[in-house]
Formats: sequence, C-alpha cells, structure tokens
Amino acid sequence: MTLQLKFDYKNFLIAIFIFLVEVLIATKLKDIFFVRAYLGDVFVVMLMYYFIKAFFEINPTKLIIGVFIFSCLIEFAQYFHFGELMGFKDNRVMMIILGNSFSWGDILFYFVGCLILFLLSKINI
Repeated sequence: MTLQLKFDYKNFLIAIFIFLVEVLIATKLKDIFFVRAYLGDVFVVMLMYYFIKAFFEINPTKLIIGVFIFSCLIEFAQYFHFGELMGFKDNRVMMIILGNSFSWGDILFYFVGCLILFLLSKINI
C-alpha cells in the first residue's frame, strides 16, 4: 500500500471545523459532562480522519480502522500514565492531548465516531 500525497480542501475545511468544535467543547462546554467526556471522543476520531484525508489519498475503511487502533493505543497508554512518564505532568496542553485517565467509555465513543465515519464514507462525505 502506497500513500498518495494529495491536498484536499474539503477535508481540510472539515478538519478545521471539527477542531473548532473540539476547542469549543474544551473551553465553553466543559461543564456539560456528556459533551466534554463523550461527544469530544466522537469528534476527535473524526478530526484525525479528516485531517489525514486532507493530505493523503487513502482507503477510507483502512484509515478508519487505523484511527480507531491509534485512539485505543492512546487510551491504553493513559492507563499506564504515559503522559506523566514522558515528563508532561506539568504541561497542561500535552496532558489534554494525551489524556490522563483510562476509560472503556472513551473507547466505546471512539468506536461510535468511527462507525459514523464509516457510514459517512459509504455516502462519500
């Protein structure tokens, strides 16, 4: 499998929009538990997917599976306090990116986000 480098404005704009939604969730909607804890997890896999699709021509299903596996690896790394082990304990931004607590619920919502992406890919969005 070879990756073709190809810039796609549509996917890039979708990624920017989702990033702005994530920032809104993290800053303004942070007190609404369901939104911050779970909806953000649905959107983060979508953000990764569309950002990668903005620069590479890649099979959507393979990318969705890759994004899900990557998300799970990051989640499992949280179980072992990877961010702290890497020296990021006092770096608020890195701890937000890496997370700091393992949750099976997060994995469930990564899966939900990937399922939505799979359905959207079937209708070519």
